[in-house]
Amino acid sequence: MKLMVKAPAKINLSLDVLHRRSDGFHEVEMVMTTIDLADRIELEPLSNNQISILSQNRFVPDDKRNLAYQAAQLLKERFQIKQGVAISIDKMIPVAAGLAGGSSDAAATLRGLNELWELGLSLDELAELGAEIGSDVSFCVYGGTGLANGRGEKITHLPAPPNCWVILAKPSLGVSTADVYRNLNLNKVEHPNISEMVHALQNADYKEMCKSIGNVLESVTLTMCPEVAQIKEQMERFGADAVLMSGSGPTVFGLVEHESRIPRIYNGLRGFCDQVFAVRMLGDRFPLV
Repeated sequence: MKLMVKAPAKINLSLDVLHRRSDGFHEVEMVMTTIDLADRIELEPLSNNQISILSQNRFVPDDKRNLAYQAAQLLKERFQIKQGVAISIDKMIPVAAGLAGGSSDAAATLRGLNELWELGLSLDELAELGAEIGSDVSFCVYGGTGLANGRGEKITHLPAPPNCWVILAKPSLGVSTADVYRNLNLNKVEHPNISEMVHALQNADYKEMCKSIGNVLESVTLTMCPEVAQIKEQMERFGADAVLMSGSGPTVFGLVEHESRIPRIYNGLRGFCDQVFAVRMLGDRFPLV
């Protein structure tokens, strides 16, 4: 029996960092939502009790560095599973892009293996396990839209954003999340108003949502990577309603209410980036698989 699971990307509508915690992590507060750009995970049982990662993307590790591998290993150890699994990852989400591709692959693996191995775990239980793998995995287990606190693992469900398009543009360069946080000076950045974003979503107010977007990490990455600032400027010039960097970058996204604007923005950005996408937001949480 093979099982296919969708692993959608996420964007940060708002991202704030409050302080550095005693455990070395940062206390964050952010609003995230899933979008219709997704990897596809195929799970196939193996009789040899091994975990095998298969991918055509050379940037996807096929060993314990892979978060999907870690998800399978965690379930095997926690529930004494003596069966192996082959995890095939059809990668559509750009790697190291600030879109939680690896975390979403891990979350999809948790959801899929929960069914394949008949573990009977709830989403809440899977999200708790996901927090042991990475900060974004808990949110990706649920999907939809949520307010994340703690180091990102405490999730409060929020209404889906108003209907709109999302244009994504990722430059060829990569960004180290550790370097971004290392260069973050919380006394010299503008903190977004998370409450305003939550209010906008609760009221399905597109204009307020656009006004409330913000990312405390953006100014750090823009200083480190001028190409990201250039893409952001171009996206604004081509007519996106609101433009922001997702996560620690380097992907920039624009919100667009009217579909008629999409071709101009998309085609204009293709001159600056190889990886440009026009997708919809996914809306609400998805079921277990």
